[in-house]
Amino acid sequence: MRIAALKETASGENRVALTPETAKKFIALGATVAVERGAGAGAAISDEAFREAGAEVGSAASVLAEADIVLGVQAPDPTALTAAKDGAWVAATFDPFRNRAQIDAYADAGLEALAMEFMPRITRAQSMDVLSSQSNLAGYKAVLTAANEYGRAFPMMMTAAGTVQAARVFIMGVGVAGLQAIATAKRLGAQVSATDVRSATKEQIQSLGAKPVFVEEVAGIEGEGSGGYATEMSEEYRKAQADLVSAHIAKQDIVVTTALIPGRPAPKLISDAQIATMKPGSVVFDLAVAQGGNVEGSQPDETVLRHGVKIVGYSNTAGHLAADASALFARNLYNFLSAFWDKDEGKPVLDEEIGNAVRLTQGGKVVNERLIPQAA
Repeated sequence: MRIAALKETASGENRVALTPETAKKFIALGATVAVERGAGAGAAISDEAFREAGAEVGSAASVLAEADIVLGVQAPDPTALTAAKDGAWVAATFDPFRNRAQIDAYADAGLEALAMEFMPRITRAQSMDVLSSQSNLAGYKAVLTAANEYGRAFPMMMTAAGTVQAARVFIMGVGVAGLQAIATAKRLGAQVSATDVRSATKEQIQSLGAKPVFVEEVAGIEGEGSGGYATEMSEEYRKAQADLVSAHIAKQDIVVTTALIPGRPAPKLISDAQIATMKPGSVVFDLAVAQGGNVEGSQPDETVLRHGVKIVGYSNTAGHLAADASALFARNLYNFLSAFWDKDEGKPVLDEEIGNAVRLTQGGKVVNERLIPQAA
């Protein structure tokens, strides 16, 4: 069993899907591990560190030669994987709904694409969930970036020259990223409030010491979709929420938006008109900017100034913490493959529940039920 990890080719991608720690663990399972030269440079991992862990280090072609499994952060172009074995597994993130042509190309190439972002949100798969591990870091980085852009202090400071008031921070969307954003803003000393369309998150917000901001007068809308994700709301709820949020945003110094709906463009949460009500010098960080953005006017990797308010968003927020992001991503991949490792077979053998959830292509066809209607 040969496991290969390549250097990421996507613009601005500094993460790597294998670390010396996980290389050692794969080797302990009996696998041969190979990594492309320079693959870890963006995450401060040297080629020598991989060699010391027991991995082969070489060119992409030599690493891929007869590879059974290819690991990636973002799925490589299938045309670059011709040296791998027929039917080789590629475990990475694929963004399948937006990159359908690439999925079809994987099928045509006879590769078995395993989309890590399709990992089911069940208890036994928590340690394999790359979306959670990367979102955790993204929520943290979003608040630090906003604090850096904000021209004032976060905590209340009582000095001989007078009192500095604490910054007001509002988190919109209380998933993994949002919860970490709340915790980080609280640690920095801000007054923190948060909202979500899922009523069950109210207790989570309160448990972190933040103030929940929720629509109360519209009953019977829980906002909880399958797998713990939010769903789109009714028009009645959206209007009530927009009115509530508009009044709240006008009083905030920093807003962080984190809302995503799988397979769809990011929902618009903040309009230009709402931005215009904020104080000059305020900051909005749009964590969903790469998926179309929650904030009107946000642009990936740019600081946009509108009505005196800075709007910031990274196309790859977790990638700005490449060392930790790589360590967590690599552990997710190891936890995934090792959980199904068959000692007799000398390779992982996936079960139906998780295997069918993450497998996109097999035997030259697109096989994932979430994509088959689009393939018809």
